[in-house]
Amino acid sequence: MRSLKPLGDWVYEPNLWHINRLSTSKAFAIGLFSAMIPLPGQLFIAALVAVRWRANLPLSVMLIFVTNPITMPVIYFAAYKLGASILETPLQQVEFEMTWYWLTESLGSIWQPFLLGCLILGTLAGLVGYAMIDLLWRWRVVDQWQKRAAKRRQNPY
Repeated sequence: MRSLKPLGDWVYEPNLWHINRLSTSKAFAIGLFSAMIPLPGQLFIAALVAVRWRANLPLSVMLIFVTNPITMPVIYFAAYKLGASILETPLQQVEFEMTWYWLTESLGSIWQPFLLGCLILGTLAGLVGYAMIDLLWRWRVVDQWQKRAAKRRQNPY
């Protein structure tokens, strides 16, 4: 595939394309963290980190769409409020827009609390996503083992 050529030979790593506990957990961490990056290019960041960390590439890229035109204002406003409360700065009246004009004009006055909030939300989302997938995967495996063991006890032959 020509579109994956910039990623090098690493794209042939099996974990990038298979669903297993480790590659899926990593993909959730990468995708959810990358989704909170308030700049264009989230997709490329998620793809590069997924290849580097050998996480599931399609999941990593798909999860960045947690922030979409519907959820973005809510998530980014929450990030701004979180950052402002941590830095103890007063909230300013800001209307979020995902336009280049907004990034260059309005972000100047709120960039510190906004980026801090995005970093914290991204880190928390990534850690929670990783832990939840890992725990759910382990729970599912244990549940399947217990069901098979119960079935063998009922019908040993």
